[in-house]
Amino acid sequence: MTSTPPAPDLPDDVTVEELQRLCVRFATEAARFIRDERPERVGVAATKSSETDVVTVMDRRSEELLHRLIQQARPDDGILGEEGADVAGTSGLTWVVDPIDGTVNYLYEVPAYAVSVAVVVGDAHSQGGWVPVAGAVADPSLRLVHHAGRGRGAWTGPEDPASGDDPVRLSVSGEDRLARTLLATGFGYDPQVRARQAEVLLRVLPLVRDIRRIGSAALDLVRVAEGSVDAYAETGLNAWDLAAGWLIVLEAGGVVLGAGEGEASSPGKALTVAAGPALAPEVRRLFVATGDAAG
Repeated sequence: MTSTPPAPDLPDDVTVEELQRLCVRFATEAARFIRDERPERVGVAATKSSETDVVTVMDRRSEELLHRLIQQARPDDGILGEEGADVAGTSGLTWVVDPIDGTVNYLYEVPAYAVSVAVVVGDAHSQGGWVPVAGAVADPSLRLVHHAGRGRGAWTGPEDPASGDDPVRLSVSGEDRLARTLLATGFGYDPQVRARQAEVLLRVLPLVRDIRRIGSAALDLVRVAEGSVDAYAETGLNAWDLAAGWLIVLEAGGVVLGAGEGEASSPGKALTVAAGPALAPEVRRLFVATGDAAG
């Protein structure tokens, strides 16, 4: 079992520190935008995978803002985003962005949504073909930004650095027993996928302390990194859902696993599990025991 991909090579013109700083700036600016410029009534621009999977007007405007910021700072880098306006790059770096993670929460004014920005090396379109090198998850409701750079630890700090509050270093829970585990999870939008996920939870729920469903994969991963939940497991995640959170968990001392071996050991659609090193394999076994990870 491996959870930490090998350290990637970066272009000569950039450092992890600089990329981390840019992730924080871009995620924070987009978070302020979706909070401060939110209209009284948020329009639904389209649906994605199903009628319950919405794209808001603010999703698109936030992604346009992120594209503009990235291209101004790093014009040769690629961009992969949830709303599909991808940009091919030539530098070997790709920015993986989710302009609003937790769109349904945002639509209903439930204060559990985020902006996720990460920069990765490799083919961000392929399972197991990429690794994150820097990332940030900005929480507009709490005015916090969670961030990490490879080899630089994971941190939570105020949205406004001038607030006087120092960043706090994150560390995953030390819990190692399933029966005492507070497990975060999420559900897909396709009705058949939801039905399978419900069947899995019927088996899992009696084996853990309790389950939380927050509605934002990025914030779930942050909660693992800060130890406010012990573990997280979900099927159906895309690169933009997990890129920044994956690195934040790793840099907080955690483990992030996929459903299988080789390329499938990387987190992704089949399964994403995040927890402390002692707990992660146990949680993973819960979700792959009978092929249930194929959500």
